Amino acid sequence: MRILHTSDWHLGRAFHRVGMLGAQADFVEHLVTTVREREVDAVVVSGDVYDRAVPPLAAVELFDDTLHRLAALGVPTVMISGNHDSARRLGVGAGLIGRAGIHLRTEPAACGTPVVLADEHGEVAFYGLPYLEPALVKDEFGVEKAGHEAVLAAAMDRVRADLAARAPGTRSVVLAHAFVTGGEPSDSERDITVGGVAAVPAGIFTGVDYVALGHLHGCQTITERIRYSGSPLPYSFSEAGHRKSMWLVDLGAGGSLGAERIDCPVPRPLARLRGTLEELLADPALARHEEAWVEATLTDPVRPADPMARLTERFPHTLSLVFAPERAAGDPETSYARRLADRSDQEIAEDFVAHVRGTGPDARERAVLRDAFDAVRADDAVREVA
Repeated sequence: MRILHTSDWHLGRAFHRVGMLGAQADFVEHLVTTVREREVDAVVVSGDVYDRAVPPLAAVELFDDTLHRLAALGVPTVMISGNHDSARRLGVGAGLIGRAGIHLRTEPAACGTPVVLADEHGEVAFYGLPYLEPALVKDEFGVEKAGHEAVLAAAMDRVRADLAARAPGTRSVVLAHAFVTGGEPSDSERDITVGGVAAVPAGIFTGVDYVALGHLHGCQTITERIRYSGSPLPYSFSEAGHRKSMWLVDLGAGGSLGAERIDCPVPRPLARLRGTLEELLADPALARHEEAWVEATLTDPVRPADPMARLTERFPHTLSLVFAPERAAGDPETSYARRLADRSDQEIAEDFVAHVRGTGPDARERAVLRDAFDAVRADDAVREVA
């Protein structure tokens, strides 16, 4: 069975205020063409179809058009909701849409009920595990402590129990939206940390033939059978080194597996440039970036006059301008933003406690802070859906 694995479309998202809907429509065209020309048997979309719970109308229209085009090809499609989607909104009409071969899996309670497809080697069971917000689903899965590992492990127990009851030789594919240990994140994913932990071990998925992951935006292989497709388009300059693609997976008899990367069309390359303004304007080696989307980090000791206007004369698609004067690490003039770079909310809060009273929080106080951040994030998720 030939499976096309994609995820993290983020329909409706912009890139540094540049609308991406046209590029997203180009990706859909590429997706449909790939399905037709490469004789794909099934499409899997591993979450974050939309960029937010209530997407703009134009994004909904593009999604609707995509469903119609996939259904017209007669190729079954399995989709799950991600942490950016509203599971309830995405799942509206799922029963009816399923009759057209588009299977939306947005209900945590249904994670052990697969979409079953067949080829010349027998049946393949596709299990859709939508994004599982631990605080919201812990009761459904009967776990005592809300955490990603606990709820995903409970969901996978249901998957394995269903699979064990099926005919011997039934192959299996799991769609999941999660941060798996070993994955490389970028700046454009929303933080899903719970209890100080964001990642889950890959061993949770033991016992299935292929795991089609979503959430991380870089295409990557955790193991031969556990892969991220990544987002088809860039959504932050931290993705400048990404090769945007999808996985074309051939699942053979007995669970044999082959995978090929299919490149996605990207409207412009990304470039992260660093140096003084005069260096960036004069360096001939930077000519290859003149048509790229540019993030320029200026290291001038004093902010130069009209830097954006001067930069855009050479790099007309400059979207981000950062000032980072070259200073020693302990220099009091080092910017507040630079001091906070790569630090979590928890770490910033603990530093604040230490600054105010002279000593950092003890273990009990760290737990209180962690629980407070988890509660706020879970409440934000509930409010966004509501």
